[in-house]
Amino acid sequence: MKKLYLLLLSLTLSSVYAQVAIGKESITNSSVSLEFGSANRGLILPWVTSSASVAGAVDGTLIFDTTDKKVKYQKNGAWFDLSIDNTGAVDTTLQNALTELPSAETTIGKRTPTNSAPGILVLTDDDKAMILPKVASPHLNIINPAAGMIVYDTDNRQVAVFNGNVWSFWKP
Repeated sequence: MKKLYLLLLSLTLSSVYAQVAIGKESITNSSVSLEFGSANRGLILPWVTSSASVAGAVDGTLIFDTTDKKVKYQKNGAWFDLSIDNTGAVDTTLQNALTELPSAETTIGKRTPTNSAPGILVLTDDDKAMILPKVASPHLNIINPAAGMIVYDTDNRQVAVFNGNVWSFWKP
């Protein structure tokens, strides 16, 4: 009986498509895969020792390169710098002694054989988006930002990234 119950539970869970709200009760609408609350906090991107060391990155991948001390994203197969400023700073002692588990991954959305992008957190739905954490004037309101942080500045309506020393702002 236990095996039948576990089989039914597994089948049920494999057919559920996830939508996740972090720091809030629910998502805004059905077009959202991942959404964050409105506290003065940001999303810290994965730290990598070098963008060149990221194997299999696909367009849209976001990282914090600890060698260059810059937030970067993959665009047309090449890394594009979002930090602009070259004075970034990062203390990697928190992660230096840790060993990465190559198979570690969390997927939100549909996982199919044709959608197998590598990453720590992979949003796989092709009809949903992630909403960045929304912070009014993050350069004033996030007291102790971490290197590689990214938010949406609601006052200026632009994306803000922190390289460990200064904020850079991007407006579409």
